[in-house]
Amino acid sequence: MKTTLLLTGETHFDYIARGIKLYQDRIRHYLPLETRIIPDLKNTMSLPVEMIKEKEGMAQLKKVTETDFVVLLDENGRDYNSIQFAKYIENKMQYSKNVVFIIGGAYGFSEEVYKRADEKISLSKMTFSHQIIRLIFFEQMYRAMTIIRGEKYHHE
Repeated sequence: MKTTLLLTGETHFDYIARGIKLYQDRIRHYLPLETRIIPDLKNTMSLPVEMIKEKEGMAQLKKVTETDFVVLLDENGRDYNSIQFAKYIENKMQYSKNVVFIIGGAYGFSEEVYKRADEKISLSKMTFSHQIIRLIFFEQMYRAMTIIRGEKYHHE
């Protein structure tokens, strides 16, 4: 399974970037995980939120192909605990060729992106910034891989 995490905008905080790098390096021992960044939009202060989401959505959709299995990280998506998420990832590893996880910008996703998505998953019932959810996703991917391999990281 080829896995891609599609991010909208750069990671702005050094402590988050360091944490992401730590987990990216760990995950690479288990599977290839590519990170693609869509540049932040410029001069958006006067734009309505729906227009910002639409422009970001167009950029996001340009980065996925027809054959990609697209998963939105969305607060209204399906909830998993860590064991269930590991089983979800294991299933995708067996049956999906290209999986693209998308973290939206500060305002979420456009309707076009929601229509293109194959699934939506939630990493929490709480709302997190689009910056911090990146680190949470990478940690959960690493946790999932260690659960799949039966390694000592997750305690239950």
